[in-house]
Amino acid sequence: MPWLQLRIDTDRSNSDALEDALLAAGAVSVTLQDNANQPILEPAVGETPLWDQLRVTALFDAQTDTKQAVADAATALGSDLPTFRWELIEDKDWERAWMEHFEPIRFGKRLWVCPSWKTPPDNTAVNLMLDPGLAFGTGTHPTTALCLRWLDAQNLEGKTIIDYGCGSGILGIAALLLGADTVLAVDNDPQALTATHDNAKRNKIDPNRITTYLPEQLPKHCKADIVVANILAGPLIELAPLIADLTRNGGQLALSGIIDTQITTLTNHYSHWFTLETPEVDQQWVRLSGTKR
Repeated sequence: MPWLQLRIDTDRSNSDALEDALLAAGAVSVTLQDNANQPILEPAVGETPLWDQLRVTALFDAQTDTKQAVADAATALGSDLPTFRWELIEDKDWERAWMEHFEPIRFGKRLWVCPSWKTPPDNTAVNLMLDPGLAFGTGTHPTTALCLRWLDAQNLEGKTIIDYGCGSGILGIAALLLGADTVLAVDNDPQALTATHDNAKRNKIDPNRITTYLPEQLPKHCKADIVVANILAGPLIELAPLIADLTRNGGQLALSGIIDTQITTLTNHYSHWFTLETPEVDQQWVRLSGTKR
């Protein structure tokens, strides 16, 4: 079934009222997008950031009377709508459309990440078959790629890994396929733990080798040879003492989800416990790695 979408350009001060008015007029969904190329990289805790200039897109059933919908929205808003335009869009299986563009990717010398619905391009490589579901982590984002390349370059034989902020489980499962002994996968999103479990099963990982935890469930006093954490700068700063405590003396650390302007701040926090190497940068995203003293 096709849909109608109504596009309106506005500013931040009018966005809330406009969103409410469009929903009152029968929109099944309203989305807000940046309309001026203004980056918002990481909000403060408890903050819901918005761009200064926005494009508001409201989705309506194709049978909607467009004139009546505009009139209803204007009534709810208490004024005429800003300049708008209607567009007809065809219905689409968006999940399948996304899947069509997810291709196998190589990381380092040994590791390939392959969509579970495609054939690996190299059967002799270490192939991680992945379906991320609703969790973050396919390898296409520079932060994940930075961590995967780092893992591929390590000697992981027999080591215990903590993947803090595991998302789809991509980093922990890659570590196991590359020779690690066990992985503790931690995330505050239950959907991520489900995705990690499913992807481990998809890669025929022995269930005894990977265990998933919500943060508060992580066993006390556990230690890992390697801790990887691909999250964001704010949580990484807050978690620094915990991540340090989870890393054995002489163990290794890899952090990502950081942008280049945050290197100094993160370095200052983690250098209390770790000797850090030169940061690796990919499209302004950064991986910090080091060894616990």
